[in-house]
Amino acid sequence: MTYAQKVAQKIEKAKGREEIRLLAIESSCDETSAAIVKGREVEALVIASSVETHALYGGVVPEIASRAHVEAIAQVVQQAMEKANVTPDDLDGVAVTYGPGLVGALLCGVSFAKGFAYRYGLPLVPVHHIEGHISAAYIAHTDLVPPFIALVVSGGHSHLVKVSDYGCHEILGRTHDDAAGEAFDKAARVLGLPYPGGPTIDKLAQQGNDNALPLPKAKQEGYNYSFSGLKTALLQGVARLEKQGVKLSDADIAASFRKAVVEQLVDKAGLALRDTGINKLVLAGGVACNSLLRSRANEVAQKHSAKIFLPPPILCTDNAAMIGCAGYYRYLKGDFADMSLNAVPSMTLPEK
Repeated sequence: MTYAQKVAQKIEKAKGREEIRLLAIESSCDETSAAIVKGREVEALVIASSVETHALYGGVVPEIASRAHVEAIAQVVQQAMEKANVTPDDLDGVAVTYGPGLVGALLCGVSFAKGFAYRYGLPLVPVHHIEGHISAAYIAHTDLVPPFIALVVSGGHSHLVKVSDYGCHEILGRTHDDAAGEAFDKAARVLGLPYPGGPTIDKLAQQGNDNALPLPKAKQEGYNYSFSGLKTALLQGVARLEKQGVKLSDADIAASFRKAVVEQLVDKAGLALRDTGINKLVLAGGVACNSLLRSRANEVAQKHSAKIFLPPPILCTDNAAMIGCAGYYRYLKGDFADMSLNAVPSMTLPEK
């Protein structure tokens, strides 16, 4: 029996069942992750991070990330399957992140997923990384159904998305330059703080005065963002105050910078809630762990009589569970890939 015939048989066998069980793989950046997901239920999640290695260099080194994935991926998949007590025969398919991300890192995950799917005759489900982040909210909140507004904020992405149905997105706005997480990393380097910058700035900012250093708000049309000028404004503002004999603490600088980033994010989200009339707001992506962002997003949602959906931090950062949940809805739509599936490092979120 050919691979295509085995896949067709698997899909036919799964027809009419809602409890689709998938092996999911995520390797877009510096986390190697595997999960067993049944519908919106996570049966097992394993994450191997190389962040401590990258911290030595002040950021993610693509070659090091790729090597770390190669070394870890087989082990994390095995651990996830053992944790869920499943065998390949118990699976209905394999979901994998195929973009966007670091090309070498993505290729590792895609190649392993293709090999696993081919070996066991399983359908291959390609998943967009940002769609995965959005889908994390489905796992954390069983009552969440579209439509809703999703604010997706991470080291590589800052998107404001209208989700009209499962897997159906309209990008309302996005950053025109740096992503919010990238801006935090740059500010952390200015302050001499370790990588990753977002968590360290968030922790330090809790001890500071967020009005100590006024920073400009970028003027972007519609729902778009811009963060690239904030680091320059930070440097110039600190220098100007020092000339006036004012020495700010690192905590005050961190707090002021955090506030400038967060206010821009939540202001646009509030506009989207107002203009669309949608009464649900989802926070997603690694920066969604930021304490001020979570607090202010909740306030903005309340202001617009909307309900807020905040996944726990483990589901905000890169993980395979979110990929499995997104893959589940792709599976139900019959969105499968063949063995020609490749990594697409710079792909945009499909809109439909």
